[in-house]
Amino acid sequence: MRILKIIEAKPITMGEAKEIMTKVEKNKKELTYEQKLALEHLKKFTKLNEAESIKLLEEINSFIRLSPEIAIQIVNILPKSPDELRLITSRESFILKEEEITKILEIIKKYI
Repeated sequence: MRILKIIEAKPITMGEAKEIMTKVEKNKKELTYEQKLALEHLKKFTKLNEAESIKLLEEINSFIRLSPEIAIQIVNILPKSPDELRLITSRESFILKEEEITKILEIIKKYI
């Protein structure tokens, strides 16, 4: 049995996670059951690759400062409507203005 040590924990986009898990799969002979499930899920549901995810995240963060977790959820989910975006950002301590919602959705449209 192999024990892994957590070195760092930080939120990352699904595109980044998929890239990491794909490298692990290539470098390892056999993935654990949980790793196989995670990679299968990422292959099925990841909409943007690592570079696109990072670029979109940077573009959103350059426009408005959101918590890292919320910004990453926006990148992972790619909301298409103001209501979807409001739902994702509802945990923030502030409410987005209509022009901020419009701008974020315009930024997202460039990537989908």
